Amino acid sequence: MAALPLTDHHCHGVVRRDLDAAGFAGLLTEGARGSWESRLGFAVRDHCAPLLDLPAHAPPADYLDRRASLGHAEVTARLLAAAGLGALCVDTGYLPEPLLTPQELGAAAGAAAHEVVRLEQLAEQLLTSGVDAMGFASGVRENLADRAEAAVAAKSVAAYRVGLGLNPRRPTDSEVTAAAGLTLATIGRGGPARIADETLHRFLVWTAVDLGLPVQFHTGFGDPDLNLHQANPTLLTPLLRAIEPTGVPVLLLHTYPYHREAGYLTQVFDNVYFDIGLAVHNVGSRATAVLAEALELAPFPKLLYASDAFGLPEHYYLAATLFREALSAFLDEFTESDATRIAHLIGVDNATRVYRL
Repeated sequence: MAALPLTDHHCHGVVRRDLDAAGFAGLLTEGARGSWESRLGFAVRDHCAPLLDLPAHAPPADYLDRRASLGHAEVTARLLAAAGLGALCVDTGYLPEPLLTPQELGAAAGAAAHEVVRLEQLAEQLLTSGVDAMGFASGVRENLADRAEAAVAAKSVAAYRVGLGLNPRRPTDSEVTAAAGLTLATIGRGGPARIADETLHRFLVWTAVDLGLPVQFHTGFGDPDLNLHQANPTLLTPLLRAIEPTGVPVLLLHTYPYHREAGYLTQVFDNVYFDIGLAVHNVGSRATAVLAEALELAPFPKLLYASDAFGLPEHYYLAATLFREALSAFLDEFTESDATRIAHLIGVDNATRVYRL
């Protein structure tokens, strides 16, 4: 496992600046004020401290002092290189501040880097470009087709905006025009350029499907503006039934605490895959238990590795390290040849096949 060059099929950029204690804590967990007093905080002290020339379990103050003395560029270089990645699929659609680009992340990690297009960001940029409601549908199709030439997948954050209980029916262009008109009217009244309309989310997903782009869905836990019960992946079941005949892969991201439900969906739908990214480094030493629960029903060719790393390079290293430990422990019950094959499937081969890397 230590030598396996993991393909991180869903991740984000990291910050380009040095962080004080509050800034680091704010990026450590999903809450605005992250806590060192968590499994994730202890995992940072245990696993990351030695890479910064500190003893394992160094106090948080010592860790932050050492981090500051090295500088963000050196810390990022050390942690990403140590993560042992072979490829990254980077969601470039969330930029609260300047972050490392996919190419810069790939260079730091010594890995190939690929882009994942966030559907809502693409549509929101179009809405602020001067397009009218009548031109919205064709504009989305053209822009996404252009981006699809270089991107390996598209991602939907409908879970955050309207929940995952999407109508499976493909919306008509007249329905899309009407919905776009309402959103443009909101923008015209000074509201944010924010896609939060069920018809538009559904339209964006079907546009990606029509292009043959694998579609990622945020599911499970995330930032505080998420209503967790609306992010249960089983809510997607009618839409998954509608997409399955196309053969386009659907990727359920994160999934925790619905990782068992996600595993079930991957068993019953041929084109559905999932990960437990974000959960792995957040649960720390419980990662083995979570992985075992995820794989109770899921076929091994359906689970992909992901970190969902964002902001901190520590997330990249921790996710990879804890995933390797968890998968190694899980595979103890298998023969060596089977364990090796399954490890390669989950760590590399499934993502290579799904995204045609």
